[in-house]
Amino acid sequence: METITTPSPKLPWLVAIAMFMQSLDTTILNTALPAMAKDLHHSPLQMQAVVVSYALTLALLIPLNGWLSDRYGSKRIFILAVFLFTAGSLCCALSGSYSLLVCSRILQATGGSMMVPVARLSLIYAFPKDKLLAVINFITVPGLVGLLIGPLLGGWLVDVASWHWIFLINIPVGIAGICMALKVMPDFKRKTKNWMYPDFSCSPLL
Repeated sequence: METITTPSPKLPWLVAIAMFMQSLDTTILNTALPAMAKDLHHSPLQMQAVVVSYALTLALLIPLNGWLSDRYGSKRIFILAVFLFTAGSLCCALSGSYSLLVCSRILQATGGSMMVPVARLSLIYAFPKDKLLAVINFITVPGLVGLLIGPLLGGWLVDVASWHWIFLINIPVGIAGICMALKVMPDFKRKTKNWMYPDFSCSPLL
């Protein structure tokens, strides 16, 4: 294994933000579904597909992320993931029909399914074992907070603005995440085809 460049101290913050945004989007729609249903001329029960499509896409695509990261590099895949998540959020906010909203949620979840797993792998590869537990504990808290405040934030945004802002708030965070990833995200790749004895390398940090 080659010597790995010392990871940026900002890397855990980047991963924590990614975990927060993904977990927030898992629950933020719950209290906004009635308002969305009214605006899109559907019943609230039919709107459950907007939530289920996101969760199901996450579950289906997460297993692919290890291979994608090893094949194309963690930095490239993470930036692509944040871009897809942000683009999906914009499409959700601009959706004028139920079908388009469901498709946009699938696009958003495609990015979300890559965003957190690849970021976590980068932490595992970048930090030594004696520091890894503290780093994992640090990034876990934002994910839990996102799950807790999602319904409250969704209901508040519907009251003070509209349901579109549930998705629009992701856009500046996503842009900032891409800019931050260009500087602090390491680029790990698997160099060997032997999956039992992996060999990882990291390109220098920008």
